[in-house]
Amino acid sequence: MRRHLWLIAAVLLIGLWAWSQRGERAPTSPAPTTPASAPGARPSPVVASERNVHDETPPIASIALPPEAADTLRRIAAGGPFEHRQDGSVFQNRERRLPRQPRGYYREYTVDTPGENDRGARRIVTGGDPPAEYYYTDDHYRSFTRFEPSGGGR
Repeated sequence: MRRHLWLIAAVLLIGLWAWSQRGERAPTSPAPTTPASAPGARPSPVVASERNVHDETPPIASIALPPEAADTLRRIAAGGPFEHRQDGSVFQNRERRLPRQPRGYYREYTVDTPGENDRGARRIVTGGDPPAEYYYTDDHYRSFTRFEPSGGGR
């Protein structure tokens, strides 16, 4: 009887572990907005419509991009200048997390992260020239959220 209890406990632990791993593969939520009381905070966050990367339906929800994304979107719309030499470079989509497109279709841009000494993990990736698609990642390309910049952005 004791052997069966150990076997049941082991199966339950493995099942619990597998269930918890399922949550780690889910797309991450967008970065939280900076509280209004934080130094350098803007009064309202950048809000964009969101949709699943592989979904062809119109945007269905809103996400709050970090306040620094507004500056990145302005620079993209103006064609620069950009703070990082990699900004505007081709995003190769090696992991194929975005829909397949010809090489050169996607471009990446840094969304600054306060307190980081390097570029950080946040990016906006655009598709097309001029940009027709916008994607945001806050986890260095592991997941993307498609969005439309507020006001059309194009």
